Amino acid sequence: MAHAEADGRLSHLNHELVASLNDFHDPRQEWRRLFSELLGTFFLVLVAAGGGMMGQAFPGTISRTAAVVAPGLMVMAIILFMGKVSGAHLNPAVSIAFSLRGDFPWRRVPGYVVVQLIGATLAALFLHAVINVSASYGSNYPASGYSASDAFLMEAVLTLGLVSVILGTASGAQNVGIFGAIGVGAYIALAGLWGSPISGASMNPARTFGPNLVATDFTSYWVYVAGPLVGAVLAVGAAWVLRGAGGGRAGSGAAQGSLFTKVEHPEKKG
Repeated sequence: MAHAEADGRLSHLNHELVASLNDFHDPRQEWRRLFSELLGTFFLVLVAAGGGMMGQAFPGTISRTAAVVAPGLMVMAIILFMGKVSGAHLNPAVSIAFSLRGDFPWRRVPGYVVVQLIGATLAALFLHAVINVSASYGSNYPASGYSASDAFLMEAVLTLGLVSVILGTASGAQNVGIFGAIGVGAYIALAGLWGSPISGASMNPARTFGPNLVATDFTSYWVYVAGPLVGAVLAVGAAWVLRGAGGGRAGSGAAQGSLFTKVEHPEKKG
């Protein structure tokens, strides 16, 4: 009798698990991934823009080192807690790079980009409301004495490195779980430590868009769109030279989010 009851409970649990899996396989559940991207980008910009804004409100409390390392640590945490849901792109350049490599469906890119921009804007609005300083202090602009072209080149090269790390840690045998989060977070911190004085080391159109929109100051914003996009395209080219086309099934899973989600891969297309 007890054995039959145990079998019944297991059967019920299995039925619930299958139902849950089917829910996530349903394309109508894309909202979960979109919410994940919105929330993740919100937290990224909260820290990335918050460093400059908090430093303006409380002079001398936040060093440049702290301001550029904090976003790297935040990205590492975000990848760990929600990377399996949406892929933790948090960046339009990353979404486009994954699609160029064939690991992410192009039809999902617009939705990802829109919610990334919304998440960044909500973070900037929150910071402005709480800290009560202009969101421009949390944005990125070319340094005084340097041209927009200089900042563009810096953003392109820094993003080339960032996207190379992301694509590399999301490819076949190199898809090494938590070490991918560590690698990406460490790169963001390292790039900020040496590259931020010239361009701010944004490497992310959404990260700069949010504070710019709230501050209504889009001075040289083209730098922070064109630079990351050019860097992302170059990174896809470099990944092709290093590994060939696509990141394999593991790369597709990392790009699309593999927690109860149906991973699409070019190998299945006929």
